[in-house]
This record gives sequence, C-alpha cells and structure tokens, in this order.
Amino acid sequence: MPEYSPGNQFGSLIVTTKNGIPVKLVFFRNRNNKRELLSVLSTNLSLSDEEIIPIYGNRWAIEVFFKSTKSLLKLGSEFQGRSYDMTISHTTIVFSRYILLEWLRRNEKDDKTLCELFFRLCDDIQDMTLSTALQSLMGLFVEHLNTVGSQKSTLLKIQLQQWIDAQASFVKALFSQLGWES
Repeated sequence: MPEYSPGNQFGSLIVTTKNGIPVKLVFFRNRNNKRELLSVLSTNLSLSDEEIIPIYGNRWAIEVFFKSTKSLLKLGSEFQGRSYDMTISHTTIVFSRYILLEWLRRNEKDDKTLCELFFRLCDDIQDMTLSTALQSLMGLFVEHLNTVGSQKSTLLKIQLQQWIDAQASFVKALFSQLGWES
C-alpha cells in the first residue's frame, strides 16, 4: 500500500451497496505520487477515518506477504502433497524461508529497523524513574561486588561509599538502604 500521512486525507463518505450493506469510503492522496487519489472501503462504520487507513495498511502488508510466498517462494506450486501433514510441513518451510529473507532484507537495507527497536525500548525506559534506575543499577553493582574476591570487594566498597558520601543529599538518600554483605 502506498504510504499515508495524516495531512493527505480528503474525507469520507458513507454509502450503501446494491446488497444494502452500509460501507464507509475513505479518500486520501498517495504520499509517493501526489496526483494519485486512493480510497479504502470499510464495513465498520464506527471507526474514524484516521483508524481505517492504518488498519488497511496492515492488511496490505499481509496481502503482500501472501503474494510473495505464492509467486516468489512457490507456495502451492513447488510441492504437490496429498496429506494434510505434508501440506502443513511445506507451508512451514516456505514461511520460514520468507522470515529468513525478510530478516536479511531488514538488516541490510532498512534503516528503520534499529530506530524502531530503539523507540520501543525507550517506551519501557520512560516508565522507570531516574531514582528507580539508579537504585537498580547500584543493586546490580553491589550484587557483582559480592562475587569478586574479598580484598578487591572491600577496596571497591570503600571507594563506592566515598563516592556516595560526596554526592548530593538526594543521591545519598537513594543509596541509604545499600546493604553490604560481608
């Protein structure tokens, strides 16, 4: 499906088909070709125009997937098995090939792959306050300190305590419950 951006939407109409089914037609401009006007039909009249277009975009991706597996990866023509298990096995192999090829394509050509992963991780990080993150990080550090040799551990604990003592009062308060295991 051609890419859509919210400013390219023209509006929508609710019409009835010959069979008496009410449908919503949403019109928008193709972002890649400004002269091209596209329309999407939806039977769910409760959805807004802004919701219908991304849903159709997801459906379009599925359609492209099936077309690719049928034409390029020979789903349905490469193998003529008669049993249900053979058909399921062949379909699984074809889909696995598609997944591998798509993974390779995204790693080599799609700059959005890393950014999307970054933004998804940012959503998780934003839910954590700075104080919680610092306490968690310090807890992991202390846990690691307890696994090193006792001489190194004692020296590192002294240095860490000196660093904490030199910090502002709110940082000191974060680490006041720090437990040293001997």
